[in-house]
Amino acid sequence: MVKKGTILTTALIVATAGLIYLILPEITTLICFALALLGASYFWISVARKRQDERVTTTRPHLAPSVFSVFLMVIPVLFAGILLFYGVFSSMSIIVIILLSSLAVAFFYYFMTLPLAIYNKSLEVKLSRRPLTSYPVISVLVPAYNEETCIARTIETILDADYPHKDIIVIDDGSTDKTYDIAIRYKNMGIKVLRRPNGGKFAALNYGLLFARGEIIVIVDADSLIARNALKEIAKNFQDKRAFGVAGNIKVWNRTNLLTKCQALEYIVGINIFRRAFDVFGVVSIVPGALGAFRKDVVEKSGFYDPYTLTEDFDITIKILKAGGIVQSCDARAYTQAPPTLKDLYLQRMRWYRGNFQTILRHLDALVNPRFGALHRLAFPWALFSMVAVPLGGIVAIISAILAIMAGQWLEVVYMLGLFMLLQFWMSVFALQLDDEDLKLAIYSPLLVIGYKHICDFFTIKSILDVLTKRKVTWTRVKRIEFKAEPVKSSKA
Repeated sequence: MVKKGTILTTALIVATAGLIYLILPEITTLICFALALLGASYFWISVARKRQDERVTTTRPHLAPSVFSVFLMVIPVLFAGILLFYGVFSSMSIIVIILLSSLAVAFFYYFMTLPLAIYNKSLEVKLSRRPLTSYPVISVLVPAYNEETCIARTIETILDADYPHKDIIVIDDGSTDKTYDIAIRYKNMGIKVLRRPNGGKFAALNYGLLFARGEIIVIVDADSLIARNALKEIAKNFQDKRAFGVAGNIKVWNRTNLLTKCQALEYIVGINIFRRAFDVFGVVSIVPGALGAFRKDVVEKSGFYDPYTLTEDFDITIKILKAGGIVQSCDARAYTQAPPTLKDLYLQRMRWYRGNFQTILRHLDALVNPRFGALHRLAFPWALFSMVAVPLGGIVAIISAILAIMAGQWLEVVYMLGLFMLLQFWMSVFALQLDDEDLKLAIYSPLLVIGYKHICDFFTIKSILDVLTKRKVTWTRVKRIEFKAEPVKSSKA
């Protein structure tokens, strides 16, 4: 798969260059392509400099931290500036220049992430073949609030996990339904069931940590099903003493309609490809609550989970990275429920995006302080850019396209939109192959360019405005559905 992925990526780059020349034979498109390839080459060189006898997560980019942060953040401005300079002396409109700038940025991130994801996959395959030399006690914490429809299946998948030393703790956070009554039935199977007044997920996790006896803490959401080998895959990563946190590979379980299938593809392309790329540098910035793990002593030294944001998983991961820890990813899989309706998607994403921006603001010093290493150089600038600039750029691009059509430049817009969709389709196919997933999901890739993407962009911008205007933000939750069937699994689950 790794060799096939390398060949596929090379072929896509060559094919894209040829396609650009055929469709838009102007020097501006070649500028887009060249600048993107030049920027991505920096990351390839950084990885190439690693010592061959050690895991790549010990590698750090060799560019000065402050220079690199500026370099990453000004890429879009640089592209737009060069194109604008050219556009002043040509017949191109500002609208087309904006669209071409968006294309250049897209090229840059595709060229940066795909080769790194392939390289990470090769490391992942090697790691999966290594036997576990020890089996430390793993404490699995399951915080739950009103999860009566799914808590039983979640517990059963953890019990069924192939790992000898499990310390399973369910924390009922003041549920008003039958969550506690269902969980307590498993007490005779060695499950610890704790109950406390409702205080939020962060408080439930901190309470569970007081009773955890494992040196490794695994967090599993109460609406998630973990794969049978998940705990072993996590434990393999922690054999490296430098690993402080490990992010699982999250999949959408309920692929039942157009919206959930878009989310399934979004998880695979938009999350897991970038997660693999950043794992190469040891700076995975979010250890997901659906399935993630930390060393217990690291969480304790970091001050436990905090109440200051709505995304405690993002916040604790940034705290650990700021402390100098390495956070990796692995192919430990969990299947989670995706919101099946637009209303539920809104509720979920408003919590995610508000919490993400709260976390960004809380740790803004990571952007300017070089002592935070690769977090400062790479992960935090990317997080800020992807959570703020990308959604805003998406809205600007769609407005520009509408204005261009009104100005009679509809042919250029159609060409550009088709190129974006083709790029997204290629990246989706690649990501699906890399994760051994159902290739049929790729047919939904155009919606990640227009439609579903812009719904999420709108949610993101609203969330940013809510936080900036200090609007009172609270935890929002979606309606759970009962697990009535097995999740959609790939060949490795």
